[in-house]
Amino acid sequence: MTIANDTGKHADRVTVFLSYARADKSAATTIVQALEGAGFVVQWDGLLHGGAQFARAIEDAIVASDVVVVAWSKHAVASDWVRDEAAKGRDLGKLVAVSLDGTEPPLGFGQYHAVDLRRWRGRADALEFDGVIRGIAAVKGREQSTERPRPSVVSIAPSRRRLLMCAAGVTAAGIAGVSAWRARLFTGDQSAGSNSIAVLPFMNLSSDPQQAYFSDGVAEEVRITLTRQSRYRVMGKASSGQFRDRSQGAIEIARQLGVAFLLDGSVRRSGDVVRVVAELIDGATGLSRWAQSFDRRLIDIFAVQSEIANTVVIALTQIARVPGSSAQPIARSGGTTNVAAYDAYLRGRALYELGENEGSDRAALAQFDAAIAIDPGYAAAHAARARALLLIANLYDAVGQHRADYDASIAAAQRAISLAPDLAEPYSTLGLVLFQGRLNARAAEAPFQQSLRLGAGEAAVLTRYALYAAHIGNDRDARDTMQRALALDPLDPLGHLNAGAVEYAARRYAAAIPLIEWALRANPRISRAHGAIGDALLQLGRTTQARAAYLAEPVADTRLTGLAIVAWKLSDHSAARDAMTKLLAQFGDIVLYQQGQILAQWNERDAALTKLERARELGDSGLIYARNDPLLDPLRGNSRFARLLTSIGFA
Repeated sequence: MTIANDTGKHADRVTVFLSYARADKSAATTIVQALEGAGFVVQWDGLLHGGAQFARAIEDAIVASDVVVVAWSKHAVASDWVRDEAAKGRDLGKLVAVSLDGTEPPLGFGQYHAVDLRRWRGRADALEFDGVIRGIAAVKGREQSTERPRPSVVSIAPSRRRLLMCAAGVTAAGIAGVSAWRARLFTGDQSAGSNSIAVLPFMNLSSDPQQAYFSDGVAEEVRITLTRQSRYRVMGKASSGQFRDRSQGAIEIARQLGVAFLLDGSVRRSGDVVRVVAELIDGATGLSRWAQSFDRRLIDIFAVQSEIANTVVIALTQIARVPGSSAQPIARSGGTTNVAAYDAYLRGRALYELGENEGSDRAALAQFDAAIAIDPGYAAAHAARARALLLIANLYDAVGQHRADYDASIAAAQRAISLAPDLAEPYSTLGLVLFQGRLNARAAEAPFQQSLRLGAGEAAVLTRYALYAAHIGNDRDARDTMQRALALDPLDPLGHLNAGAVEYAARRYAAAIPLIEWALRANPRISRAHGAIGDALLQLGRTTQARAAYLAEPVADTRLTGLAIVAWKLSDHSAARDAMTKLLAQFGDIVLYQQGQILAQWNERDAALTKLERARELGDSGLIYARNDPLLDPLRGNSRFARLLTSIGFA
């Protein structure tokens, strides 16, 4: 029998090659029917089980297919044909495994979790078969992710934008290295306790790929709801998001994240009906410990999210013996019951996290505004609006025009707090805008402290407080809180960059460099990391190396500032003044703080103080670094500089 290659007639559909043993033909036929019913084109050979003349036809079919599904069984494990076909699919990176009778995959395929179909009765919409669909979607997602362009993001300061994760993987050596750095820098147990869990991005199984924002949003809402349970350690979004394509097995993902359990899932949205499938996976064995399908009308999606979180809590209580009572249901604070408002909010959040350019950031703000117009009591939307306004003020507003957006950001954060006083995010944002926007360190303290009390399980909330504590000189709190943030989000490049900033603020320059280097390895396009390394090298007296680091920095204002300082140190005054001229021509009063740094390093103290006083007058947020900045050391002891620090609220 030959295998007809009709993929050309179905160019817009996913093609699946099914590999199975002859003794399992009946089960294979049922799988084929279910796959075809789900819209896939299936290549299979119902009678082909020998003969070298067929080998090329099989190989061509496997290569032409998008996905290879291998049906393991006691018969398949003993079949050379099945092993060869599975090996080809594995080597091409397109293998999905199922087990018909509970048989484990043979040697060489143990890293592929096999979907257990022992209890499956042939229904295409059954929970067991949904795992097969999700596996196919994961393989296709890996292929598409390699082709999707990655937008570049240039931020004004590391704390102002959650930088995009690049596809560059984190190697085992890199993880081991940074673990050693953490061991030197911090204390505390970061082992995978039985109460630790990571929520992976849910797969979008809807017919429209543009619905990915919705499936991501459902997973994120579940994750945030779980973080409200203080007895659980819930992995941060940045680290969990690195395993979107599921290219590594559950055991390896859990190991890298340092968690005992994974929560995986999928969302299929069709009209006003949504199906959410959630699965709790044991990170030690890779086996499913609990799975459930939730079929609801779209209007009930909010209840589904809380139901999933509550069911996971109950399952962990029973499976992992985590103390807790299933009699106290948890709920996501600050939400809405309006589907249209929720949809606008999720669209806005997807745009905000994309961070492609000013257009996408302002489009995000417009979506948050739309959500609030539909439901004025939607606290999470007000909090998101506050973050978007702060971002726009920092990145895009002209000098002297950003105060209105800062004021609007404060008002939005305060409105969110009044609507949901137990929500950590708006307190954190309020503290950030009071510190960065209003340059009022004292006013920022109360909301930051409240965010710390309410958001102990949120890495982003902890990181913002850690940076604030570092900038006001509270090193012990900064280090402790940054350690907790990294424990919750250990693979986050921006988290390691910020940890380096905490070390730099405390003048532990040698300790800062490895953390920042790790961030660069994880995300080679992260902004200002090279410049931060250059600053640390400069303070260590490694001037030539500092110059090389500054030259590698892609963000122009950071690069030119560093070069103007390091060239002066190397007695190349002409190159130093040339860099300063370029900085002024390109950025003008936007970089008054950086001008003050340069002039201070040139020992032009009065000129430096004048620039910094002008920066204070215009609200330059760079001044949040002034208390600890070693580049401003030549000004310390000057009464004008002391008054400047006092005006910001620095003791």
